[in-house]
Amino acid sequence: MAEFTVAIELGSSKITGIVGRKNTDGSISVLAIAQENGEACIRNGVVRNIEKTVQALSNIIKKLEATLKAHIAHVYVGFGGQSIIGVKNTNVRELSTESEVTQDMINELMDANRSMQYPDKQILDAVTLEYKVDNQYQAEPPVGVPCKRLEGNFLNILCRKEFYRRLKKCFDQANISILDMYISPLALADSVLTEAEKRGGCALVDLGADTTTVSIFHRNILRKLSVIPLGSSNITKDLASLQIEESDAERLKLKYASAFTDGNDIDTTKHYAIESDRFIEMSKFVEIVEARTREIIENVKSLIPEEYTDKLLGGIILTGGGSNMNNIERAFRLYTHIEKIRTAKFVNDTIKSSNPLVNAKDGRLCTVLAILAKGDQNCAGNDITSNLFGNIPEKSATQTDQATSPQVANGRIIDDTEHTQNKAKVEVKEKTEADNRNEQESKPKQPRKLLNKFKSIFNKLTAPEEE
Repeated sequence: MAEFTVAIELGSSKITGIVGRKNTDGSISVLAIAQENGEACIRNGVVRNIEKTVQALSNIIKKLEATLKAHIAHVYVGFGGQSIIGVKNTNVRELSTESEVTQDMINELMDANRSMQYPDKQILDAVTLEYKVDNQYQAEPPVGVPCKRLEGNFLNILCRKEFYRRLKKCFDQANISILDMYISPLALADSVLTEAEKRGGCALVDLGADTTTVSIFHRNILRKLSVIPLGSSNITKDLASLQIEESDAERLKLKYASAFTDGNDIDTTKHYAIESDRFIEMSKFVEIVEARTREIIENVKSLIPEEYTDKLLGGIILTGGGSNMNNIERAFRLYTHIEKIRTAKFVNDTIKSSNPLVNAKDGRLCTVLAILAKGDQNCAGNDITSNLFGNIPEKSATQTDQATSPQVANGRIIDDTEHTQNKAKVEVKEKTEADNRNEQESKPKQPRKLLNKFKSIFNKLTAPEEE
């Protein structure tokens, strides 16, 4: 049986599926890639049309399986767009007398934060930002430090319950088993940022079609996560408002658009051809493109917390399809007043491929490649072979019944089939685990690390709403 990993990203412009094999040298060989237009079913990174999304997902799986000549049993999926947001939260414990901070106190702060309720939203991940012991801030858990007041500051990454359910329903109806889901911006950060950038402080800006995602890092910790409902497609729509077909507007944008044009370079007599007998003035074109681009950049700037504006030693890192616009780095320097700007056109992982989409290295595939790099389990089903009548066998019941609500083990979302496969192992371990339970409960919890996967609280997302 073949061995490979499958990742799917649901973007607003394209839904992309990619298959890769992890090599012993740490590189990834891309075996297949397929795309479907996402404009009719995905808006701002969120499923808007379930039927069309199901069809697009089914088509991608069929294309990938045809290339692989093997069935796909599972997939890894990225979760992002306007469905997610980072929200700060503070929990405080007042002590009656000065006492040394214990690991139990730290755990209680974390548990209180994770039990925080948000209307229509659920916590996917909780990042510990810092602790405050009386009036002193500390990055590390202050175990052993005497105080009368202990405070924990957290960044909770939330998603809308309905958006998740909608996404899950699409995969269920397409009969695709989700092996794991990742918070896309966090997976992307791990693949395009350097350790020095995360440590020194940086802003990762993913310029998508319908959204722009901003992730702020400092001292290796995610400090802020925001999604702006504006992207490169807004420029296309602005041009289309001049009674230009959207396809023509997109073509003009890709061919002529510049994020910044020096006034001396604007030729007031120059026109761009829309059709054989229709034109748009260069000056008007530049005005429209720059106005929307500036709006997006100024929104990005406004999301950088004031306390970090002078601490982003790594500067701003641009990625995504919108980062391909001419002079985009120059425009960001001009409007953000941050000099250090670079564009991440590709992931840091070593990718081997003969596919022109992959080798274009234009930032469009960074997120789906990041999700692929995170995958660590085999997604392959049985090889496809013809029977006596030349028909391809249907997927087994084991494969087709796997699209059930995910459960969680060790921070990973796994499905009911994987639970079944592990059931015997679990039963064997039950007695040992029971014997060790008291010992385990007495041990301190490990400090929370930033995970790119959904946490155990995520089970509630598929549970029925309370009346």
